[in-house]
Amino acid sequence: MDPRSEVLLRQSALFTGNLLLAGLPADDLLAQLPAAHGWSWLVGEQATLSSRFVERCQFGITAPERSFEAAVLFLPKSRELCDYLLHALAARLAGRELFLVGEKRAGIERAAKQLQLYGRPRKLDSARHCQLWQVTVDQAPAAPDLHALAQRYELPLADGPLSVISLPGVFSHGRLDRGTALLLQQLDNLPAGHLLDFGCGAGVLGATLKRRYPHSRVSMLDVDAFALESSRLTLAANGLEAEVIGGDGINAAPLELDAILTNPPFHQGIHTEYQATETLLRQAAQHLKPSGELRLVANSFLKYPPLIEQHLGPCVTLGTGAGFHLYQAKRQPAPTKARREREPRDPSRRY
Repeated sequence: MDPRSEVLLRQSALFTGNLLLAGLPADDLLAQLPAAHGWSWLVGEQATLSSRFVERCQFGITAPERSFEAAVLFLPKSRELCDYLLHALAARLAGRELFLVGEKRAGIERAAKQLQLYGRPRKLDSARHCQLWQVTVDQAPAAPDLHALAQRYELPLADGPLSVISLPGVFSHGRLDRGTALLLQQLDNLPAGHLLDFGCGAGVLGATLKRRYPHSRVSMLDVDAFALESSRLTLAANGLEAEVIGGDGINAAPLELDAILTNPPFHQGIHTEYQATETLLRQAAQHLKPSGELRLVANSFLKYPPLIEQHLGPCVTLGTGAGFHLYQAKRQPAPTKARREREPRDPSRRY
């Protein structure tokens, strides 16, 4: 059980009614609170929850339309997203209870100060390195317009400026990050065909690829509903069309790809998380055509080349800068029968 859920269950007498759990973890909390419903914007958590609690958890960038007696927000990583979600929930809860739960080191005390906009907050519990806060919404705000909160900037490219639109909570909100900037400098000589932007975020890379290689099929994949919507907005702002896919990792990607390009995140919440990238490197060959290639930008201290060479092929460094390395590797074709017969037999291997 997630420690934040454990803190909620310490006060379970407060949560017996029709409750909305926003951003809930994929644990057993809905089983412990049978009258509650969930709202998730992460594909992986949603898949787990919907498989166990049918029709009790909704996925997307907006809360379920039904009325709730109270709501709990699980503190998200992004401050901008937290502020938007508190505002959106408070707008639906005039005279009712809004709760906020999160880990201390994730900034729960700072976030709890935002509750003062809606009433007089109080801390209900502190345990498992988490805190639970509550406010009665005496000053319900008007419902916020999420798209009005989007940040837009122009990215100068050789073929003209690209408009980038990002919603609160999306990686590198309102700016171009240094890793993607390095990757954008190395888009020459990509194979024609089907290109994947893995971890598309606000759609910078995918939109650039589609404009530069208009005859190629471009797919853009991300785990976060706010990122998926941002990518759609970026595509639309530039008059481009591409496939936007919600998926939890490389397993959700199409097969027979000609290239995978990515600036993969390695943080999830306040915890360092490498699993999505390591799984990508282990399984990229299954999604690439023979001789299909991977281009991956990563912080220079992340030791990805050995993993790339183990599962894909020889790894080349295409560029470096601002603490990042850009790696390239191509899927090696499977050995032919004649080649296998020429190779010396390994006496330790069973044939």
